[in-house]
Amino acid sequence: MAWNEPGGGGNRDPWSGGGRDQGPPDLDEVIRKLSDKFGAVLGGRRGGGGGGGGRSGLPGGPGSGFAGITVIVVLIALVGWLIASIYIVDEGTRGVVLRFGRYHETTMPGPHLRLFPIDRVEIVNVEQRRFREIGYRSAGGGPAANVRQPAARSVPKEALMLTQDENIVDVRLAVQYQIKDPRAYLFNVFDPEAVLVQVVESAARETIGKSTMDFVLTEGRAEIVANIQALSQRILDNYPPDSLMTARSPDSNGPETGGKGSGLQIVTVVLQDVQPPEEVQDAFADAIKAREDEQRFMNEAEAYANEVIPRARGQAARRLQEASAYREQVIAQAEGEASRFEQLLGAYRMAPEVTRERLYLETIEAVLTQVGKVLVDVQGTNNLLYLPLDRLLRPGETPGASGGTRTTGGVLSETLPGASASVDDGAAIPRLRDLSRAREVR
Repeated sequence: MAWNEPGGGGNRDPWSGGGRDQGPPDLDEVIRKLSDKFGAVLGGRRGGGGGGGGRSGLPGGPGSGFAGITVIVVLIALVGWLIASIYIVDEGTRGVVLRFGRYHETTMPGPHLRLFPIDRVEIVNVEQRRFREIGYRSAGGGPAANVRQPAARSVPKEALMLTQDENIVDVRLAVQYQIKDPRAYLFNVFDPEAVLVQVVESAARETIGKSTMDFVLTEGRAEIVANIQALSQRILDNYPPDSLMTARSPDSNGPETGGKGSGLQIVTVVLQDVQPPEEVQDAFADAIKAREDEQRFMNEAEAYANEVIPRARGQAARRLQEASAYREQVIAQAEGEASRFEQLLGAYRMAPEVTRERLYLETIEAVLTQVGKVLVDVQGTNNLLYLPLDRLLRPGETPGASGGTRTTGGVLSETLPGASASVDDGAAIPRLRDLSRAREVR
């Protein structure tokens, strides 16, 4: 008969447990079933009868349940050990594995496995830029302070340094660095940051001690910073010294070192400020002002010299050229006069009377041109002449300048008022000279 046929009862379905009452599962039976399963996996055999299951030490009894619990605990412990042995190295960091406290290896970013608890992993950030202040402490203080933050408090023990010319300066430095070798950073130096500060301070004192105060305060800042960074990095790369390396060799009980070097890389060295001590700053400011005034006066004098000297040279060259031109002019004029006199002498020798008459007339013409006299020649004529003497000899005017009437060779000539009757003085003077020479010849 099927379980759902009439008369078969309502509690005969396979899901209802065949008509048995449903209750919470028996814990002992659950453990027994799990023990039987693990026993079968491990090679054990289950008991054949139900009465034998209560005896201790028989398969399927309490001993089998205890063994199953042990196996579960072992599996859980194994999983926990695997979880504890897996570690992940983030990007930008390195994992330094220590086995029994001794360096084993350096792992790169990613998941890795270690032997827990034998191995211990130190995670070192190699991309983070750290910051240290030397000679001052900023308001923020500590490595997180900004490099460009102004100094708030000076540390004279670190800042005061002696220059080559035996002057004291207050030097303040800011150093940015990062870790380049995690193994050397962890094992070679006990306190790498303190060593960095001491090394940079020592390099700065050596560099400042080889420079003069004026060089440090003026144009030598860039060179000083470069020298400090190079010298500090060279010392850090060769640190610790050979004597300390021998004392901490692998034969001793100390940890194994990773060779020379502190494991630090200096990124930048910034010279925040350099100035004389506070006690002499006023006097030093006056000295700087005097030096600046001296330089300014020198520049002004040089500019004035550059302006005046070329102008004086130009004037000297112009005067030399004018003198040369005047010399050439005088020489040419003298040569011309000599040539003219020779020609005139030749003409005079050929026709003395004509030449004498011509020289006389030219001389009289040159002389009478400058005077205000009127000559009327009426010989051989009865013509009535009208002479406007009131206009020719007007008071307050120069007759030669306003106009005049002159006759030459019996011809009457009248000049209107305002007409120019003057002859060039340069032409009259040579004629007078020629006239005098002619008279001397005569």
